[in-house]
Amino acid sequence: MLNKALVRDSTVRVPPAHVIFQSVFRLAILLFVFCCFRSEAQTVAVTTSQYSNARTSANTREKILTPANVNAAHFGKLHVISVDGDVYAQPLYLPQVSIPGRGKRNILFVATEHDSVYAFDADGNLDAPLWHVSFVDAQAGVVTIGAGESGCPMIRPEIGITSTPVIDPKTATLYVLVRTEEHGQPMQRLHALAVTTGAEKFGGPVEIRSPGFDPMLENPRAALLLAGNTIYLGWGSTCDFGKYQGWLMAYNAQNLKQLGAFNAAPGTGLSGIWAGDAGFAADAAGNIFVATGNGKFDVASGGSDYGDTLLKMGLGANGLSVRDYFTPYDHDHLNATDRDLGSGGPVLLPDQSGAHPHLVVIVGKGATVYLLDRDQLGKFHSEGDTSALQKISVASEAMGAPAFWQNHLFVQSDKDALKDYLLENGQFSAQPVAQTRATFAASSTPTVSSDDARNGIVWKVETRPFGFSDQVPSAVLHAYDAANIAHELYSSSQDSARDVAGLSLRFTIPTVVNGHVYVGAIKEVDVYGLLSSAQK
Repeated sequence: MLNKALVRDSTVRVPPAHVIFQSVFRLAILLFVFCCFRSEAQTVAVTTSQYSNARTSANTREKILTPANVNAAHFGKLHVISVDGDVYAQPLYLPQVSIPGRGKRNILFVATEHDSVYAFDADGNLDAPLWHVSFVDAQAGVVTIGAGESGCPMIRPEIGITSTPVIDPKTATLYVLVRTEEHGQPMQRLHALAVTTGAEKFGGPVEIRSPGFDPMLENPRAALLLAGNTIYLGWGSTCDFGKYQGWLMAYNAQNLKQLGAFNAAPGTGLSGIWAGDAGFAADAAGNIFVATGNGKFDVASGGSDYGDTLLKMGLGANGLSVRDYFTPYDHDHLNATDRDLGSGGPVLLPDQSGAHPHLVVIVGKGATVYLLDRDQLGKFHSEGDTSALQKISVASEAMGAPAFWQNHLFVQSDKDALKDYLLENGQFSAQPVAQTRATFAASSTPTVSSDDARNGIVWKVETRPFGFSDQVPSAVLHAYDAANIAHELYSSSQDSARDVAGLSLRFTIPTVVNGHVYVGAIKEVDVYGLLSSAQK
């Protein structure tokens, strides 16, 4: 016989229907938010230099790092990734990559001057790469270019991969430009690598060739660009050594066939495409914006040389051609005093209201920020820069590119403060609306991370100034509140025993993604993020 009391006590008491509905509804909402957040976080990728072809240097989908938690108490160095060469190229990041035999992984890609490309599990063991491809084979006579052989010690002791690669997520391909010396002969090749294994794709690699192109003198510094189905590559020099020329070339991304080759200075040479490790830009209409450096400008008088010019290029059936250009009126002075316009990279601003919806910004060693209408750049006017919508003088030369976020332009020139200029009604503020303290460091390309318009942080890497000194300081990672960059949130020098970065390289662009900051240095990449209890 059953004990009635026991039965009564074991009865499940069912809540009212409306309570059940509310609980299920709340759970559904939580699951939806959780799933969407995870899905969105997993789809954030950094496939090109400065986060996009507009080169705004802004990752607006960073949900983990905020001004509230980026401070020395909660944020710091988590790991050092050791690699076989110096890391000038900006690290790239691709989420949810299916690695054979290992499942889906979030991958960090690192390229080095020792001609290596690494793929690391960004959330796993950073001491052992998922794959590693080396383009050096000493036994077969394939080595990197020595600094002495190139005629310039700016990149030393070896030159291999300098320009930031680019990833096509649709075809899961990483494109990288590699310099080698093979049996004593300089060589440059474009490789297409499978992001899953590092294996060559599309019949690659292909040797870079064009009449007059010298693989020893031509140094690829600017980041690779993927626009549509085309890979764009650019070259300048390292130390203005020899009779180099500024080159822009286009390759089909699917078969690596060369589609066009443009020489910016076929007459007198020079006019290098450099950009201080930043990249040339592309708009939705397929226009490519490229700045050249020192060299003769004579196009306005019937010549063919585009020194110190911002070029608007297009690719057609007959290859690459100039669609429009802007050349400062004082180009002769810029050329004579080594004030390259092309030391900086162009930044395409989001569409604006008003008479000039499509804007581009360029700043170089001439210490001038130019705001231009990219639909009508204006060409050349000897009486003055009458076609420029605005010119702003900064304290010193700039090498790299500004960052742009929420109508704020962040500019870091040489040995100066990081400055914030506000865009309103198609014009920037004549004076910065905020600035940091000045440093003795080289100019840099800053980066912005945010969750759309919220929680903006401006990051920059402080590196050594110009010169050949053997006293190489450590890089310093800085973070500033984007709402007021006078407020420094964090510096890796605040707790240097824990957070010190590796020995610095010039023009380092940090990669901020998925709660981490990756900083390239001499033979390492430093990983920063939120600290665990044990690390604080």
